[in-house]
Amino acid sequence: MIEPRHYGHGDLPHIRQVLLDIHAAVPEYPPDDPFVQRFPWFVDQWGGRPGFTCVIGYDGDEPAGFAYGAPLAEGREWWRGHHTPAAGASRTYAVSELMVRPRWRGTGAAGRLHDALLAGREEDLAVLLFDAAHPRVRALYARWGYERVGDDRPFPDAPVFSVMVKPLKP
Repeated sequence: MIEPRHYGHGDLPHIRQVLLDIHAAVPEYPPDDPFVQRFPWFVDQWGGRPGFTCVIGYDGDEPAGFAYGAPLAEGREWWRGHHTPAAGASRTYAVSELMVRPRWRGTGAAGRLHDALLAGREEDLAVLLFDAAHPRVRALYARWGYERVGDDRPFPDAPVFSVMVKPLKP
């Protein structure tokens, strides 16, 4: 069973390499792909946000996976072109990354990391993107309460991503 450990914006210098090492251990990401090679930049961009939060799951001393994200600035939520939330649901937390090393897949680790990341959030909604070429991932997020609201390609060399939104408050 993994133990989730919580980190914030000020912890990035101490956890950055752990995130990069976990990402490098994911076989679905070919290291020669230019989009994949920018992962350190994404870590720095998200980790540089004052509201950045991260959960790293440990099995003993071994990192099994992580989830991280940050609140989006109100009025700058990129997903709003795909979905109109209920009145008053204006604050959004973006789940930027969720990765589990192969050895811990199928153990429920991803769900535990996801839930630990979102536990106690004050925002109204969670939003995430995932590679639309992976229908099993879509089904997993749907089981967790997300609804697919559209597709997006945030960068010219990125794959097409599905946009999914989940209410965080009843």
